[in-house]
Amino acid sequence: MPQSEHIVIGRLGAVYGVKGWLKVQSFTEDPESIFEYSPWLLKQKGEQTIEVAEWRRHNKGLIARLEGVSDRDQAARLTGADICITADELPELADDEFYWHDLIGLQVVNLQGYDMGVVEQIMPTASNDVLVVKANSNDAFGKSERLIPFIQSEYITEINREEKRIQVDWPSDF
Repeated sequence: MPQSEHIVIGRLGAVYGVKGWLKVQSFTEDPESIFEYSPWLLKQKGEQTIEVAEWRRHNKGLIARLEGVSDRDQAARLTGADICITADELPELADDEFYWHDLIGLQVVNLQGYDMGVVEQIMPTASNDVLVVKANSNDAFGKSERLIPFIQSEYITEINREEKRIQVDWPSDF
């Protein structure tokens, strides 16, 4: 799998118990759907492919035991590892839907044609996602980054994947 095709869908957290279980932080829309992908590619200091032996809900989170991991010490070596899959494993979306990784790197231009910068990341919030736009080094308003709410009917007027551009209804100086 080429590095560019890896999508991070979660992260292994702290060890849970003494039998090799780990807490799982899921980045998927439905947290439990992380277990629909198999095997996982774990990326930490290196890479390893591993199957989920079993998983369950625990309190408000998720825990899992991985194949070949049977004690606390083995599990501890995996804490903090990113859980990855390849982009082609993701379900197809409708034309008006996007995965976050599709938006990273797109140019952001407002309705007046001002080049606001490039999407560096997307930040989830309780009410809506927010585009973190890294401003150009010569930004006329001295901005280093802009935070633009990802609300398609209000602030995001067009997403053009072919032109790698997002048009926004957002003031240049904000």
